[in-house]
Amino acid sequence: MEIDQSPVQGKARPFSRARSLLEALPGKAKAEVIGFAKSVRKLGQDDPRRIIHSLKVGLALTVVSLIYYLRPLYKSFGEAGIWAVLTVVVIFEFTVGKLTGGTLSKSFNRGLATLLAGVLGLGAQYLASLSGEKGQPFVLGIFVFLLAAASTFTRFFPRIKARYDYGVLIFILTFSLVSVSGYRVEELVVLASQRLSTILVGAAICIVVSICICPVWAGENLHNSAASNMENLASYLEGFGGEYFQSGEGSNSDRSFLEGYKKVLNSKPTEDTMANLARWEPGHGRFGFRHPWKQYLKIGALSRQCAYQIEILNGYINSDNQVPLEFRCKIQESCTQISAECGKALKSLASAIKTMTIPSSANVHVENSKTAVKDLQISLKAVSLEHDQELLAILPGATVASILVEIVISVEKISESVHELSNLAHFKSVEPTVSPEKPQLLHRGAINPVLDGDSDHVVITIHETSTGLQENENPKAPKIGQRVEL
Repeated sequence: MEIDQSPVQGKARPFSRARSLLEALPGKAKAEVIGFAKSVRKLGQDDPRRIIHSLKVGLALTVVSLIYYLRPLYKSFGEAGIWAVLTVVVIFEFTVGKLTGGTLSKSFNRGLATLLAGVLGLGAQYLASLSGEKGQPFVLGIFVFLLAAASTFTRFFPRIKARYDYGVLIFILTFSLVSVSGYRVEELVVLASQRLSTILVGAAICIVVSICICPVWAGENLHNSAASNMENLASYLEGFGGEYFQSGEGSNSDRSFLEGYKKVLNSKPTEDTMANLARWEPGHGRFGFRHPWKQYLKIGALSRQCAYQIEILNGYINSDNQVPLEFRCKIQESCTQISAECGKALKSLASAIKTMTIPSSANVHVENSKTAVKDLQISLKAVSLEHDQELLAILPGATVASILVEIVISVEKISESVHELSNLAHFKSVEPTVSPEKPQLLHRGAINPVLDGDSDHVVITIHETSTGLQENENPKAPKIGQRVEL
């Protein structure tokens, strides 16, 4: 019994035709088509929100086109309905912000500028009509010149440029159209009201679609960016010790983590834009209406300062200047501990920002790094005295140690800023789910046997101090400072 596969072949025919057309192309054109298809696929996979945004723009334009398609709406707005379509095309943006570049911002700027320019245009038309038929064009020309020149000059003010640049452009355009066209159009008030109403309709559709359908919040992007920058810095610092000292287990063949900090160096423009957008966003999710967005800029500035120090530090990895092995061995433990503890502190701070919890665990790593700095300073003093004649030889290693000390200071400042953010944003506290570890001695110390006179006993004195051990934990154990005879 034969099975007719013609329907299946019919469905597959378009794909086979496309494949045959692709194979028929020359080698270079075929490679370009395949490369373009891969780039489109990668662009969508990197951030699927881009695909959703494109669909949202298409939906908004389809809805606003109903002004032309439906006869009752067309009778209400007339040919001015095209302004609603233009409004959607111009103001619909990727993020839901209310400053430059955001949908709410452009909606606010366009609506306010249109209303203000329409009113002034009508006023200019009325004043020009008082000068008579011959003088009206000259008066209108003077008004257009003065307002256009003054409005353009205001765009050079940084504050207006950052917040209202788009509104100023719409103001100039609308005022010119209303005042100039009013010279020939009799029903000027009707024309202005239709344009204003269609612009408001287009802006309202953009706002509803942008907020209600998979919104992209600039504040959330800024929040995640601050945590991501800290993670990039932490990854570098945690792996620096093994890379610089080539300590076998610490070194890693995959050195991609050494490039992550470079993303932090150029993060200022993006963070400034996202912070400006986020200030006017409505409260959403974990972010309230008065969320301290300015604090993220402070954290970002401190993160970039740390990244600049890492940029200098990165130049000493695989450097041609060979530091004496003895000097490297003496500073290796302290430097490795400093970089590792700083990395752990930054990772803890990044996790606290992501989860919006109080970063209490980062304090331990910051204190550990400061303790390691003290040990490093002691080692540097001792080594510098021993190698007074080889100062130039040990200078690169001493510079690395000095930069690590500066990084500790930067990490401490970042920690303070994140704590300040947690207080301003009311981060939640996390209760420990496990019992705290028993405190341990910071130093093992030394035990010196001393003969007590002519007796056969050996007296051992424990000089080490404890960091919080309870004396009653083991009643038979020797106490600190106790003399034990053997």
